[in-house]
Amino acid sequence: MVSVLQNVAIDCADAYELARFWSEVTGCPLHPEDNPGDPEIDVMLPEGPLLHFNQVPEPKTVKKRMHLCLRPKTSREEEVERLLSLGATLVADRREPDGAGWAVLADPEGNEFCVLRSESDRAAMSSRGSHTQGRQPS
Repeated sequence: MVSVLQNVAIDCADAYELARFWSEVTGCPLHPEDNPGDPEIDVMLPEGPLLHFNQVPEPKTVKKRMHLCLRPKTSREEEVERLLSLGATLVADRREPDGAGWAVLADPEGNEFCVLRSESDRAAMSSRGSHTQGRQPS
């Protein structure tokens, strides 16, 4: 027997507003029965688990040990700019001059996430013969 991952739950102060942000990030809709003011909201990803936003009374106080990593369909640089325009903030820039690395951003409630290189960014680096060290899937 095994378990199936149902959703990734994100505690937040305003479930609807944070889910709207992540709906814009992913380009995926909110659950059709979810409304402003609901304490639980789902973003309906096309495959895999849901993003489930759960309104809680306590604020975020420390860095979470788990976070989302995004692989954009456009270039990493274009996606970072798009996400910043949606309300994300840049937390740490781990991008390297050779094109390797990633950017750490935070959503409007301070939950950190990473933007990795796109497949086209990775292919361009491979064609130049660049290699990255370590296991970070940037």
